[in-house]
Amino acid sequence: MAAGRERVSRLLRQLERAACRCPSHGHTYSQVPERPTLGSTDYAFEMAISNIRYGEGVTKEIGMDLQNLGARRVCLMTDKNLSKLPPVNAVLNSLTKCGINFQIYDNVRVEPTDQSFLDAIQFAKKGEFDAYVAVGGGSVMDTCKAANLYAASPSAEFLDYVNAPIGKGKPVTVPLKPLIAVPTTSGTGSETTGVAIFDFKELKVKTGIASRAIKPTLGIIDPLHTLSMPERIVANSGFDVLCHALESYTALPYHQRSPCPSNPIERPAYQGSNPVSDVWALHALRIVAKYLKRAIRNPEDREARANMHLASAFAGIGFGNAGVHLCHGMSYPISGLVKTYKPKDYNVDHSLVPHGLSVVLTSPAVFAFTAQIHPERHLEAAEILGADIRTARIKDAGLILADTLRKFLFDLNVDDGLAAIGYSKADIPALVKGTLPQERVTKLSPCPQTEEDLSALFEASMKLY
Repeated sequence: MAAGRERVSRLLRQLERAACRCPSHGHTYSQVPERPTLGSTDYAFEMAISNIRYGEGVTKEIGMDLQNLGARRVCLMTDKNLSKLPPVNAVLNSLTKCGINFQIYDNVRVEPTDQSFLDAIQFAKKGEFDAYVAVGGGSVMDTCKAANLYAASPSAEFLDYVNAPIGKGKPVTVPLKPLIAVPTTSGTGSETTGVAIFDFKELKVKTGIASRAIKPTLGIIDPLHTLSMPERIVANSGFDVLCHALESYTALPYHQRSPCPSNPIERPAYQGSNPVSDVWALHALRIVAKYLKRAIRNPEDREARANMHLASAFAGIGFGNAGVHLCHGMSYPISGLVKTYKPKDYNVDHSLVPHGLSVVLTSPAVFAFTAQIHPERHLEAAEILGADIRTARIKDAGLILADTLRKFLFDLNVDDGLAAIGYSKADIPALVKGTLPQERVTKLSPCPQTEEDLSALFEASMKLY
């Protein structure tokens, strides 16, 4: 781990030679900014989340929910693996008991692509459904959100709603059908958010659709569904929760984000850190610190797995309104440019870097970099994750958080950096190129970054320990 610390120290020395380009060093909300003129920074934020229902066995209520909605033709989306497992069976039993007419779509791809989205959209358009149920992880929930959106907007081109600069990023103005999301992993928080992520194969990068309009109507958080999750899926899902919490808490404050929208419908879902998201992010981080290792190591630890299921939703409420930044922005090409890596415990027929893994591998380098701004928040996060900060210097916040994360990952047998999943220094230009279009999230970093900064961050992430 000393080598990893040296890489981060070298990165910080490189960055210190450049003047700070950040618009502000303050991160407080004590002053209410005056309403700005058009084109300046924003002055408001809003919270948008799905309704959430939590409880062991609460999945049995879905059939009644659909009855209450007056649903007559329901689309149930899942994937091939889950279609044979208890979570889907529980939903099917509830639908059958309540006499709900439904069709199953189980061709969702783990880590969806534009083509897999289009396949699901075509199914939804043909089915003319009046309600949707998504049973699965983020891949299933995101696919179902996209299917609902484009079925409700049949004349739209696919890129109309895809985030700029890859797509047109048009606001969603059409009414969507009710969507009930049943998460079976504890990571994406997709049951609470208006975000749907996919691999855009032509550019070999991840992008997505972000609009409050596509968030689920109801998220069913049933901890019984987490008991069948294999170890590495628990781990990688948990790393996504970890980074959601850390990134949303350290993101650019909402009142420093620009431009100020001329109409509230144009205010992005990812608005920057704010007082409400901060509460959820910190609470989720404390749960991760207490329960993630237990949930990974002991599948019979119902308390740990139930709490991580809640933490996923809590972090989703936080980042779904504040946003994420560099870990996620850099993760998209890490996933999109995958070569031959196939992770343990994932039953897939294609190379795959799990989303949570692609996010967390850059986290030590990223937070060493972003701690130049708002170091007190980085130090607070390190303390929550177990660091002793009683004699810590505020200027060392980045290194302390980086070391804390590195130890956390080492204890959980995480691959030793990007090199361990098939990348080398020769891949850095392509990884940087794949990060540049991710402005929706990278612009929320508290520190603006150049291509050289991104290159240094990828290089520092090649080996962690």
